[in-house]
Amino acid sequence: MSQWKQIQQLEMRLLEQVDYLYDDNFPMDIRQGLANWIEAQDWDTAADEDSAAAVLFFSLLSQLEAALSREHNFLQRHNMKIIQQQLQGKYANNPAAMARVISNCLNEERRILSTACMQQQKSLQNSVALERHKNMDHRIGMIRTSVQMMDQGVKYIENMQDDFDFRYKTLQSRDPSERNSEFMKQEVTILQEILNRLDFKRKEILSKLAMVIQEIDDLMNSQLDAALRDWKRDQQMAAIGRPLLTSLDQLQTWFTLTAQSLFQVKRQLDKLGELVLKVTYESDPIPVQKPQMDERVHYLIYHIVKSSFVVEKQPCMSTHPQKPLVIKTGVQFATKVRLLVQLPAVDYQIKVRTTFDKTRQFFIVTNPMKVMDIEDYSNGCLSVDFRHGLKEKKSGNATKSNESLLSVTEELHSLSFEAHFTMQGLNIDLETCSLPLVVISNVSQMPGAWASIMWYNLLNQQPQNLAYFSSPTRATWAQLSEVLSWQFCTNSVQGLNKDQLDMLGEKLLGQHFSNSDHIHWSKFSKENIPGKPFSFWTWLDSILELIRKHLLPVWNENYIMGFVSKDMERALLREKKSGTFLLRFSESHLGGITFTWVQHGDDGEATFNSVEPYTKSRLNALHFPDIIRDYKVISDGVVPKNPLKFLYPDIPKDEAFGQLYNNLPSKGTTFSSKRCLTDVGQSLISFVSNFQPTHTYRPP
Repeated sequence: MSQWKQIQQLEMRLLEQVDYLYDDNFPMDIRQGLANWIEAQDWDTAADEDSAAAVLFFSLLSQLEAALSREHNFLQRHNMKIIQQQLQGKYANNPAAMARVISNCLNEERRILSTACMQQQKSLQNSVALERHKNMDHRIGMIRTSVQMMDQGVKYIENMQDDFDFRYKTLQSRDPSERNSEFMKQEVTILQEILNRLDFKRKEILSKLAMVIQEIDDLMNSQLDAALRDWKRDQQMAAIGRPLLTSLDQLQTWFTLTAQSLFQVKRQLDKLGELVLKVTYESDPIPVQKPQMDERVHYLIYHIVKSSFVVEKQPCMSTHPQKPLVIKTGVQFATKVRLLVQLPAVDYQIKVRTTFDKTRQFFIVTNPMKVMDIEDYSNGCLSVDFRHGLKEKKSGNATKSNESLLSVTEELHSLSFEAHFTMQGLNIDLETCSLPLVVISNVSQMPGAWASIMWYNLLNQQPQNLAYFSSPTRATWAQLSEVLSWQFCTNSVQGLNKDQLDMLGEKLLGQHFSNSDHIHWSKFSKENIPGKPFSFWTWLDSILELIRKHLLPVWNENYIMGFVSKDMERALLREKKSGTFLLRFSESHLGGITFTWVQHGDDGEATFNSVEPYTKSRLNALHFPDIIRDYKVISDGVVPKNPLKFLYPDIPKDEAFGQLYNNLPSKGTTFSSKRCLTDVGQSLISFVSNFQPTHTYRPP
């Protein structure tokens, strides 16, 4: 199916985005009429090569002529002739401009289609998850109904046995001389019938108990354990930025209801054991079958309680809530464990002990033991919060115990939680552990530590593979790009779009990369970018910090294009009105943002002007939207003026940034040398009599 046909099948909301792409620069009538031919051409190459653009321009005109000859509708012919004349007038002297317009339209169409596809996949995943949840609810409901009906069955057996016991004892109390009487024979017959029915009912209830136990076993193995694994994996991914997809409360409901059914089955078996003590007989099925059932139920109870002991909140410092699992020595961190099963109400305490591993000489400086308690919102389930601090033991002759030459930010540790208690005669040992941690001693180690946490949790589902970075696995760009986008979602309200991710992909992998290309751990976080004194992740993390501390309102409004190469920057601005500017992050500075604007001369020459990046040291004193508003340049002694008029593509500057300005501009003068020198600082654009642009484009 052609791309255009796929576009036409989109929902109205997305079609409105497509409609925005087409105007007089490239009418939708042409896109519709020549859809197959347009999609078969290489417009990306033509956008950069004038000769290829000229060939395609004349080919397009030929295609229009052919379409005109086939069109018999007078009005349509009239409109197509007008469009043909407009295209000739607009692009005859600059066919590359037309190629860029068409290339941009086609790329935007692909982006919109990709968005629609992702939404469909997400909707499908949601429907599958919903169906899974419904199936789980149904199975648990059926089990509970069966168990409750067996309560009635056990009660019926108890009543029948009481009747038998009463009749038997009454018969035994009769005078021996009456034993051969007709009445006695009838009573014996009745007793035998009751005993036969009792035997049948005992066998029946044992059969039903066996079926329910098997159903619970199957449920736990096939669905409940899988749901717990899915939640733990979901928690892993949520730790590195992905929205949490599953609910722990839902999981708690399933665990508790299943455990309650097991507790009820255990009580029913105990009751049958009591009944046997009162009435038994030859070939009684209860003494034969009950021990195996008891053993199996005890195992299932032990397993479900033990597996329900989870880390609800992974260790995290309050100073860095977006970066859990990185712990700085001397700084308090919080964590929380929870028991998903609501235990029967009895008088006992569950004491949980926290233990840190021995990979390096750390110790917990606060009390490592606390008692689990019931929280109101947890529906009667037990949980406990810990607030700990870590300290490193100092030893004069200590040596690095790590068997490999890993950096501190690659050393993984774990926090373990243990408890022991006795319940209904069962000795239960609880044990769980946090996801691997990285311990740092200086905040400057945070970027490297967080890179390790991201990489590990993206690629590793083994919670205790602490030696992972001695031989780390590689990530595909499809995997890594998604995680990088999550980092921006965590720090703001939006992630990265396809164009921004493509630019990052080119920076890391080079041109012509694909989603299946692999990236090694060292290339991502340790090796310097060619020609730069920092790694790819160090550069990207510095941008995240810049957004979080200084640019969040502007980023959230989608005003920062952010990741765009200089060549693409010029291509985007070349055909725009003078004073059109865009905002992008610096590729040469850590944590820097710059802006570039285009200026057209009377001869049509396009000049591109950029400023030296604004970094946190300058943005600590200056509000970035105010910089955009107050920016001025001096050129050839002319009165200073602000060259920034339109935010790309064509949004008036004050319309875009007006609500973000902090302070009113100074009154009484349009230019303050003190303000300009403060704003621009050491920018490449100097406030001198002769202004020189940093980038100039001269059309051929």
